[in-house]
Amino acid sequence: MARVVVIGGGIAGTAAALALHKAGHQPVVHEAHPDTGEDIGAFMTLASNGMRALAGFDAARAVAGVGFEVTGMSVLDATGVELAAVPLGESDRPLARYRCLRRAELGAVLQTEVDRRGIALRHAARLTSVTETDSAVTAHFADGSTATGDLLVGADGLHSTVRTWLDPSGPGPEYAGQRVFYGYSTAAPPPASGPDLITMVRGSEVAFGYLVSPAGQTFWFARVPGPPVDADDRARTTPAQWRDRLEPLLRPDRTPCADIVAGTGDDLLVTNALHLPSGTRWRSRRVVLIGDAAHAASPATGQGASMALEDALVLAKALRDAPTLDTALARYEHHRRPRTEQNIATSARLTASRPPTGSRSQDAAPPRDSERPANQPDEQLVRLLDWDTPLPEAAHDA
Repeated sequence: MARVVVIGGGIAGTAAALALHKAGHQPVVHEAHPDTGEDIGAFMTLASNGMRALAGFDAARAVAGVGFEVTGMSVLDATGVELAAVPLGESDRPLARYRCLRRAELGAVLQTEVDRRGIALRHAARLTSVTETDSAVTAHFADGSTATGDLLVGADGLHSTVRTWLDPSGPGPEYAGQRVFYGYSTAAPPPASGPDLITMVRGSEVAFGYLVSPAGQTFWFARVPGPPVDADDRARTTPAQWRDRLEPLLRPDRTPCADIVAGTGDDLLVTNALHLPSGTRWRSRRVVLIGDAAHAASPATGQGASMALEDALVLAKALRDAPTLDTALARYEHHRRPRTEQNIATSARLTASRPPTGSRSQDAAPPRDSERPANQPDEQLVRLLDWDTPLPEAAHDA
């Protein structure tokens, strides 16, 4: 049984604790925020791969109790014409269907599971530094306390202190070229092709997406190219002012998007799309990164949380199956780095692309595979995310 110091009590950190606990280890989670540390505003769509990962450490059923199912995607052009309608996820597996939920809801469910399973979670523990030896690793916190273990898992997000310690000269987060608006509206247009859909709109100026909840509330986001929002602008701009800036960009199109934004009150926030360049160092002898701390992508693919959940499961399986810690961490990176870097590249490509303004024949083309959220997991991924299937060895094991 390994003692594991988990830094970060968000989605990646709590998922890692649950998976490591199932693998027979003793994780303790250390969260910098004094309470939950949850993001109370934004929502997400968990894909089937994320739900499969949750199932691997017995949390899928709990997560399926919040939010609502999403079974298909409709793509509209700027005139409101439907370009494509495609199924999403594994409709024959209720616990592997896509789900839309607020980030805070997912965080709360995972923290409840951590508590229910008797895993320690310490709040107000802000990491300041790390020391590592051949036999142990120690986290040092701002209040003067320390935590020592056999392994330290850096799950402390995009602005990771663990990553900075691990790779002081490595790249940090970069602006991906879009501001992202999230909101909740009382205007609920009928979906183009049926219920339980996410509708993606290729607007003339804005990439827009929306889902209508069973209660009739519209969850929406907008990705707007332009300069980043600075801290001063964020502090002095009200939700109504953000709404008034966004709505005119949508009005020229013949879609429901402008009315959805107009029906939004104060439940609106704006953030910058950020990502980490590929090539970040992930591990040392007794320290490893997971989630956004290792491989943050801009939100265009909608895979951030699902990738973090995959990380948690694969790391736990690697530690369960490998003969040594070094082999386990190398095997984890071998299986995770190519997939996460592909997601970063795909998301960056989508973020950089402008809404189509070409001929009608171009606009009518269905979305390319790279423009769709991950659909059915392939056979290799299914095996990787199955708890009972041993993690394949890597070339370095030979």
